[in-house]
Amino acid sequence: MENQVLTPHVYWAQRHRELYLRVELSDVQNPAISITENVLHFKAQGHGAKGDNVYEFHLEFLDLVKPEPVYKLTQRQVNITVQKKVSQWWERLTKQEKRPLFLAPDFDRWLDESDAEMELRAKEEERLNKLRLESQGSPETLISLKKGYLFMYNLVQFLGFSWIFVNMTVRFFILGKESFYDTFHTVADMMYFCQMLAAVESINAAIGVTKTPVIPSLSQLLGRNFILFIVFGTVEEMQSKAVVFFVFYIWSTVEIFRYPFYMLSCIDMDWKVLTWLRYTVWIPLYPMGCLAEAVSVIQSIPIFNETGRFSFTLPYPVKIKVRFSFFLQIYLILLFLVADSLSRGIVTEVVTQLAARKKARKASIQAAARHQKAFCLTIGKPPIPHGYM
Repeated sequence: MENQVLTPHVYWAQRHRELYLRVELSDVQNPAISITENVLHFKAQGHGAKGDNVYEFHLEFLDLVKPEPVYKLTQRQVNITVQKKVSQWWERLTKQEKRPLFLAPDFDRWLDESDAEMELRAKEEERLNKLRLESQGSPETLISLKKGYLFMYNLVQFLGFSWIFVNMTVRFFILGKESFYDTFHTVADMMYFCQMLAAVESINAAIGVTKTPVIPSLSQLLGRNFILFIVFGTVEEMQSKAVVFFVFYIWSTVEIFRYPFYMLSCIDMDWKVLTWLRYTVWIPLYPMGCLAEAVSVIQSIPIFNETGRFSFTLPYPVKIKVRFSFFLQIYLILLFLVADSLSRGIVTEVVTQLAARKKARKASIQAAARHQKAFCLTIGKPPIPHGYM
């Protein structure tokens, strides 16, 4: 009498792209699983419904599948995954209409077609989101890139203004007052570069890279560039005046403290001396800078009137000549109005920074006190009162 072929219990479920088979055999080792001519062949030694024996079965699929089944062995079962060649929903698993007796639905993984479509869409959306995040970079990566970008920007500006400051200081000690009158021809190129690059600060504020208010940043940029490019840059007579030295020297003095402060903030470093200088030096220098800029504008008014540069005549029937000095006078008024607004903004920033530092220091002291109290309780000693540590 021939040995009877033992068949294990097999449970199946599907998705649009995959078939899942769960074979109820425990303690299986080295099973023979293959797909040939669209038929799944399974044979393995294991413990099933008929005890510890060799079990096997064959399934001819309803539609074409890929001939590379993937299986995973567990202590209680064999899980087989088969990829469909075409992503679609099958009405049944096997080509034969009558379901084999050993085959049954796997209700643990069973979904109807509509639920499977929802799951498929969810997976596809998750995949697209993952690709989008990979293309954009993780939040930590973006923060690191932003900090690196801001660090390099502040470093370049610090080096540029440091060069101007050192150059003017050395020339003053060597030449004395004579250095006042050729300052523009000595350092103008570097000042042009730094002030054009400063436009990046306003752009950063506008697009949210930094938390700097846009209006104060833009006001300072336009004000300085008006003095540099229009008042000094277009009038040769102004380039040899001593006021250029004072304007450039005050600008560079402020910036050699401001840019390194922001530069160290990008890497979470706090140098108390630099912080004090950054929020103290501007107090005398800012009004001095506004005064020097006002003097330069006042000195340029007779020159613009004499040369007629940037002046124009309104068309007929008005025919009134509008001198550029009229706009310079308006600029003088705006200069002091904007100076007052910027001063208030800087004061607000100083107060905010000091309050934040005071709060952080208080939190640090409280945390240290809690740790000390916990340590003393652990060793059985009373805590040391604050102030005696």
